Amino acid sequence: MKKIKFILTLFTAVLFIINFNSCTTARRIAETLTNLQRLQFKLENVEQFRLSGVSFSGKSKLSDFSIGDGLNLTKSFASKSFPTDFVLNVAAKNPNDGKGGTTQTTATMTGFDWQLYIDGVPTISGNIDRAIDIPGTGQTSIIPLRISLDLFKFFEDKGYNGIINLALAIGGLNSSPAKLKLDARPTVTTPIGQITYPGRITIIDKQFN
Repeated sequence: MKKIKFILTLFTAVLFIINFNSCTTARRIAETLTNLQRLQFKLENVEQFRLSGVSFSGKSKLSDFSIGDGLNLTKSFASKSFPTDFVLNVAAKNPNDGKGGTTQTTATMTGFDWQLYIDGVPTISGNIDRAIDIPGTGQTSIIPLRISLDLFKFFEDKGYNGIINLALAIGGLNSSPAKLKLDARPTVTTPIGQITYPGRITIIDKQFN
C-alpha cells in the first residue's frame, strides 16, 4: 500500500514538473515573440550615390555636372545602361530596454531578406551578409545596405531627363529615401532559437514601423 502511495506521489510530482516547465516554456515563447514584434525599422538616408560612375553628391540639377560627367551620362544612356550604386541606411530600434514591463534584450539579426521598390517599381532583392546586433537600449542602430542595379532596366520609359531627375531626388544635394521602399522579412536570433518574421514588413522613410 505504501509502495502504491509512493508511486502515485511521484507520478503527481512528475506531472507537476512537466506542467510547470511547459507553462514556463510557453511564457518564454510568448515573451520572446512579443519582444520581437517591438523591433522597429525605417529608411534613414542614402549615401555615396553614383550613376555610371558619376557622383551625385552635392548636385541638384543637370547644370551642376561637369562637361565630362554630362558626356559620360549621355553616353551611358545611349548604350542603354545606367549602372547605379549607393548605400541605403536602414535605421533599426529595439525598445526592449527593461522599462515599462519589458525585458532588456539584444536582438541579433541574422537575416534581412529585402526587395527594393523605387518610385513604386519593384527592382532588386538581397540580404545582409553578416549578423547585426540591435541592443535593447532604445537607441537607433544602422543597417547599411549596398545597392547595385541598372536604373535604365527599370525606368527606360522615363527617358534621359526623367532618370537623371529620379537619381537626383534619391542621391543628390537634397537626397531623400522618400522614393524608396523596402519589402523585408527579418530573421532574428532569440533565447528560443532563430525566428523569421511570419510575414513581410514594409519599411519607409517617414516613421518607424
